[in-house]
Order: sequence, then C-alpha cells, then structure tokens
Amino acid sequence: MHITQTLSLVATAALALAGCTSAPQQRFAPNEAPVVLGPAVRDNVTPMEPVLACFADHIAATRRAPVVIGVGDVKDYTGKYSINEGNAITQGGALMVYSALGKLGGAVSIAERFDPVIAERELAYADRRQLGDGKTHQLGGPNGGQQVPWLPYFGGSINKSDYFIVGGITELNYNINSGGAEFAVNQVGVKARTFSQSVGVDLRIVDTKSLMVVRTVSLTKQFNGYEVGLNVFRFFGSKLYDVDIGAKGQEPVQMGVRAALEEGVVRLMAAVTQVDHRPCMTMRPGGGEQIPTVPADQLRKVDNPGSAGDATVGGAVTSPVVQRGVAVNATGQGGERLTGTAAQVSFEFGATTLGGGSLAQLDQIAVAAKKGATDIVLVARDTENWDARKRDALTDQRIAAVTSALANRGVAPAAISVTWRPDAADTSIHRDGPGLQEIAKLRVGSPVVSGAATPASSSASASDSAGKGD
Repeated sequence: MHITQTLSLVATAALALAGCTSAPQQRFAPNEAPVVLGPAVRDNVTPMEPVLACFADHIAATRRAPVVIGVGDVKDYTGKYSINEGNAITQGGALMVYSALGKLGGAVSIAERFDPVIAERELAYADRRQLGDGKTHQLGGPNGGQQVPWLPYFGGSINKSDYFIVGGITELNYNINSGGAEFAVNQVGVKARTFSQSVGVDLRIVDTKSLMVVRTVSLTKQFNGYEVGLNVFRFFGSKLYDVDIGAKGQEPVQMGVRAALEEGVVRLMAAVTQVDHRPCMTMRPGGGEQIPTVPADQLRKVDNPGSAGDATVGGAVTSPVVQRGVAVNATGQGGERLTGTAAQVSFEFGATTLGGGSLAQLDQIAVAAKKGATDIVLVARDTENWDARKRDALTDQRIAAVTSALANRGVAPAAISVTWRPDAADTSIHRDGPGLQEIAKLRVGSPVVSGAATPASSSASASDSAGKGD
C-alpha cells in the first residue's frame, strides 16, 4: 500500500506539472502526431520604433528628394563561437541595417547592393536577347522596324546610390558585472543572482562617388539578466526530498543588437540628410518602460515628398519622363547604334555564321543598298581577345559570311567594300556599345574612292590590304 501511495503521489505531481506547462496542439492530418501551436507572427519591434518614426517625419518635412542608400557587409567581428550553440552573435547585421532603413518608411530610398545576383543574371539574359515577357516588342531603325519576342533593354534602368553603409558588430563582453546571494539551512536554500553583458557595433557611411567616409558611429548596448531559485534537498523522516524551483531570464541579445544597429542608422542618416536626430532620441523607452508594439511605419505623421528622381511641379510630385532611345541589346536586330547610324551585324563569341536576327538585318540592308550607300559595322562580344593571326582569319571568315549572305539577296560582291579593319599590330578592343566590339566596317551599294578601301569579294585580299589601312 505504501508503494501504491507513493506512485499515486508521483503521478499527481507529474499531472500538475504537465498542466502548468501545457500548450495548445493540433493534428493537421490523420495519423500525424499533433503539433504544438505557439503565438502568431508579429512585427519585430524594438525600443527604436518611435525614434525611427519621428526621424522619418523630420526628414520628410524637409520636402527634399530622398537620398539613395545602399548597404554593404555588416559582419560579426566578435569571433565568439560555441560548438554546441554556434555563433553567439547574429550573422545578419546587413539585413538588420536594411530593415532599419526600411523602417524609415520611404523617407530615404534604398538601393540593393548586398545581393544583386538575380538582377545581374536578368540583365545578362537581356543582353543576350534571351529575356522575354510573353509579348512582342517593336524595334525601330534606319531601315524600318522589326517585331522581336525578346525584351529590349534601353540602359540606365539601375538607379545610382548616393551613400552606402558598412561596418560590423565588434564587441561581445560576457558577465561584465554580476552579483547575488544564496542562503541555505539544512539543505534548504534560496538564491538570487543578476548578471550583465554587452555588445558593441561600429558603422560608417561612405559617399559612393568619392569613397570618402562621411560619418562613423560606435555604439554599445548592455543586457541584464536574473536568476532566482529555491532548492530543497533533505530527508523528512525516512523520505528524501529533492525539489528545485526557480526562474531565469535575460534581455534578448539579438534584439539588442538590432536596436543598436537601428540607432546607428539614425545617426548616420542624420549626417547625410542634415536633419538633427537628437530631439527624436528622447522618445526611446528607458528605465523599465514598456517597448511600444506599434511598428515605426504606423507611427508616421508626415507624408514623404516622393521617390528618388521625382520632379516637383507646382508643389506636386510627378514621375520623371524616361527617354526611350535605342535598345542597348538591339544591335544586329534592326536598331541603330548608340554611336552612329551604320547598321550593326553581330556575331556570337567565336562564331563565323550569322544568326537569325543578323540575317533579318541583312534583308533590310540589301533593300536599302538598292537606294543608296549603306554602312555596316560587324561587331562581336568584347570578351573576344584573340591573337593577331586568329583574329584576322576570323575576320576574313565573317566578312565572307556577310558578303555571301548579301550576294544571296541580290547585292553583287563587287558592290561591297571594306572601309576599316584592325591593323595586324593593333591589339586594342574597339568598343561599340555595352558588351560589344567592332571587328570590321563595310560599305554596300556605292563605289569607294580608289585606294581608300578594298573590295570584299575576296576575303584574303581584303585582309592583306585593309590591314595596312587606317
């Protein structure tokens, strides 16, 4: 009976403890184990929310165009690492700085510089005429327009930044101060302890054009923690009781790091916007005050003047007019060159055959040649950098390919002349638009001055004579 009573007491205690620590659970599908449900997702607020909202309002009140800010790497330089728990400090400092700028709610503009991989890939696809949007686009040119399935890129779509922020988390000091008391009589005791630690962050804001550091900040944040407990370990009669009751808590370290980075962002932005941040700093909660649960963007009271690059006419903000010129990636596809009116015929890297777009361009050139002289520039990728012998041989083959294609379209080879090609001793890259270089220039449809050019009907003779030209 004694054993039965003991087991009953243990079971009752276990049920009581389970009731104290119970959490709601839900089974999402038959035969699955139930999942413990926790609190809902919320805005990640910090003590700096009122300060960020106040400072953003002050910037917006100036009615100046927002400065454009980029963020570089903000690393963990503390070197503190635990084999069981990993890095003691967040590795996402740059992401926290981005979020801090975002909490300014559009009072400043943010330029992505930390991870532009996707944008760079899409620009590369556009440059190779591989990027589309499911529509056809009209390209203009000196010899008429052309419908293309790829997305024309007109250049200049990436906005420049005015400044960028870099830095790091540089300090993590454990147990900089601790204290407490412990008292026990006959293996019955109580204890209480407090402890503190701190982190430090160092940030700087840099002028993008000059790379001159405009302002630096060095901030530190202290964290407090506590531990209390009651312990009973003794015999009562013939029974041994071991009871531990206690609690332990500490201010979240990573939230403190975020708050320190946010304050650093405010101070750096004050330097480049010429807006005093000090009146807003009085809004930080302190001395045990509760942290506001409303995010900064919902505390804003002043509307932003507009996005970067907007123009103000009569007090109203208007979007800038984009000058749509010739597409950068339209070379060899019916569009004019950015540097002249000659038609471009492009070759892919190391290729001597003409693609479909270049053949379509030659159709237009053949029609135009019947009306008058037409200049052609043969272009290739600027990543080509052959030795002189291979370059000349490749140029001969490309000129021959163009001559043959035009002959098939009714243009006599004798009407095609080489007006320029690199000299054998010329090793420079003659650029013509983003990602392209000129490899030869031809004239179609009219004779040239004697001695100034060479007929392209024989590619070998063209190489010999044009190599000595201008």
